[in-house]
This record gives sequence, C-alpha cells and structure tokens, in this order.
Amino acid sequence: MSIDRSELHDAAQKAFPADQLKPARETSWPLIAEMGWLLLPLPEDAGGLGLGRDSSAAIHFELGKVLSTAPLIPALLAVQALAAADELADQASWIERATTGELITTNLLPAAVEVTNSGSIVLSGTLPCVPDADLASHVLVLTKGLAALVPLDATGVTVTERKLWDESRRLFDVALSNHQVVPQLVVARGEAAHAIAERLHGELQLALAADSLGGAVAALEMTIEYLKTRKQFERPLAMFQALKHRVADLKTRVVAAEALLWKRAVEEEASLVDLGAVKALATDVYRLVVEEAIQLHGGIGLTEEHPIHLFMKRAMLNLQLGESLDTWRERVGRQALATFA
Repeated sequence: MSIDRSELHDAAQKAFPADQLKPARETSWPLIAEMGWLLLPLPEDAGGLGLGRDSSAAIHFELGKVLSTAPLIPALLAVQALAAADELADQASWIERATTGELITTNLLPAAVEVTNSGSIVLSGTLPCVPDADLASHVLVLTKGLAALVPLDATGVTVTERKLWDESRRLFDVALSNHQVVPQLVVARGEAAHAIAERLHGELQLALAADSLGGAVAALEMTIEYLKTRKQFERPLAMFQALKHRVADLKTRVVAAEALLWKRAVEEEASLVDLGAVKALATDVYRLVVEEAIQLHGGIGLTEEHPIHLFMKRAMLNLQLGESLDTWRERVGRQALATFA
C-alpha cells in the first residue's frame, strides 16, 4: 500500500492540533488505534499497511510536537515483535489484539533479566522504564536468547511506578521474581530472539529521535511567536539582531538533524549504531533548543504560566531513554575509528 509521508503528517496534525499539549491518554490512545497507526509497520500479508519505518517516524514526529501521553512507541515495537515471532501460539490473534488497542508494552532502557531453563523457562530481574504498565495487559521481555510475553498480573510480577519530572509520560519498573513463562507466550528463541531485540532497539532510537525533533520544532516555533509579540523599547524582540542570530542558529541545527533523521529512516541497511547516532544528535538538539527557548522567554520560561517548560522536561527524559547521549557517542566514535582505521 502506498501512502505518502506528507499524508501521515497532515493526518496526525489534524488529529492532534498543535495548540492542545499533553492530550489525555484516555482519549488519545483509542484515537491512535482508530486511526490505524498501529498497522503501519505490519506486513501486508499479516493484515497491516506494510509501510517503511519512516511512516512510523512521521507519526512520532507529530506526536512529539504535542507532547503525546499515549504509549505509541512501545506499542509499535511490540507489534513488530509479534510480526516476527516464530514460536508464538495463535500469532494472528495476538497481532489483531495489539493492533486494535490492547497495549503490549516493553522497557525503554536495557534490562538485566536472568533466564533459567530447567524444564520450564523462569525469569528474574527488573525491566526499567516500562511505559504505561498500568494500561497494558502484557510486557514484552527481550533478554539473552529469548523473547516472550509476560502478563502484568501474573505471579512473580511486581509493577512500581517511577516518579518523573516529565508529567507527559508514565513509566514503571516491572520486577520479575522467578516468573515461570507460559510456553504459549514464547515469541522467539536463540538467534531469532536476538534479531528481534536488535531490530527493536534500533527502531526505538529512531522513534525517540523523531519525537525529539518534533518537540524541538514546536518549541522553536513557540519561541519565535513569543519574540514577535513581546516588546522591549517599543519594538518586538524579534527585531533585535542578536536574538535573530540565536534563533537562526537553532533553526539550522534542527533542520540538519531532521535531514539526517529522514535519511536514516529510509535506509534499510542502517545499523543500530547509525540509528543510535541519529537519536544522540536529535536529543542533544532538542536539549539545546529548549534551554535556549527558556532563556528567550525570559522569566516566564520556567513557570507553569507558559508551556515551554513542558518541552524542556520531555527533552531531558528523551536524552536518557534508549540509552544515554554519552553511551551513543562512545559507540559512534568506536564505529568511526573501526571504519577509518
């Protein structure tokens, strides 16, 4: 099926208007399912739209502009895992459930989960930063040599919410204590499980990058509008050359990062480190934009009287999710040294 990426941008902008930040999860999550966005990466032979990952990135980009509270990122990761499952019982039924609004979530930071296999598979460890576990029915566990679904109400599963500075997301830690995996909920094992984990880790980086650049665009536009209306010495702040230069520099950084995002989004051969580099650049640009926006808004930038502080909180969280900026910079540097040595 052919859908132009611009159509997805337009549809998302109409569904989630730019002037309505932090839309309620209770209404936005059903709307996302109704719009069919959970079908975007699913192959056509599995009932999906079979679109490239740039289509999902387009939606994440637009939802980043409004600081979406809906758990689309983990949901799309789970859908792709289900589509690639080679052991999951009743795979078609699971895909239908996951694409019609039943949330299967997963952790957004690396987990340390031990697998014991002595007749039955037993999991112990903690999955950090699991979005919307209070809304989800299952969590997708990806660990060494195994991908499996774990019911969040099962024996040996404890869900604890993390208190966040960023109120646009809800993250939980899911502790597994000798949880015995139901054989029918095994998604994949061995190399197949490793391939799924590697792919989803890359998809997560791209999703976070798109969310960050969408937020950076919105924060910069909000700042420019403020500079046009706020006056000093009877002139709009936008008329002062020093401020024009600061905004122009931010715009240049955002556009350059966007160009890399859309380039990598259509490159099927892009490696995990390539996608991590995009995430690192995008989140760092987001941080720079919101820090400058706070200053350009003057004293109100850090208060609840103006929404620009909401973007700052989101930017600081995105820096850490999917592994930190320092982690990706080190990996990118090592890849570059290996390539050009």
